[in-house]
Amino acid sequence: MSVKTIEELFVHELSDIYSAEKQLTKALPRLARAADEPALADGFRMHLEETQGQIERIDRIVELLDIRLKRIKCAAMEGLVEEGKEIIDSIEQGPLRDAALIGGAQKVEHYEIAAYGTLAALAKQLGYKDALPLLLETLEEEKATDEKLTQLAEQGGNQRAARERKAA
Repeated sequence: MSVKTIEELFVHELSDIYSAEKQLTKALPRLARAADEPALADGFRMHLEETQGQIERIDRIVELLDIRLKRIKCAAMEGLVEEGKEIIDSIEQGPLRDAALIGGAQKVEHYEIAAYGTLAALAKQLGYKDALPLLLETLEEEKATDEKLTQLAEQGGNQRAARERKAA
């Protein structure tokens, strides 16, 4: 990564999150199939649609700013997706796996919140007035998804996993 200006940093960060979102579109269907709780599976499917809209927003930013994204692979998302695969492979389907999937999904959301927050700050600094609202819209979606995941955990996901432990 050879970044020498704030503009290049913006392009690098945008390229990185674009890769992350693309990787996520491949992982979310697998997570939906692995979830036991219907509300969690539905949440993963809904987030897939939202993620596709976020990718479209990045495409609009690229057009608005007349920039080219770099062909990079987001190593952070690659690791988070791999963690999700490990959860699926190592925990039997049921409440405990759902609790682990929720935790893994929140790690993804926290990464995305950090990435879009950084991009929004850079866009503001650079005066990218047309790109900023698009980035902020995605940032708010990521925060809302994180909150929904917290609610799923608090409204039964973690309790079901705890009950399953006691029954074993």
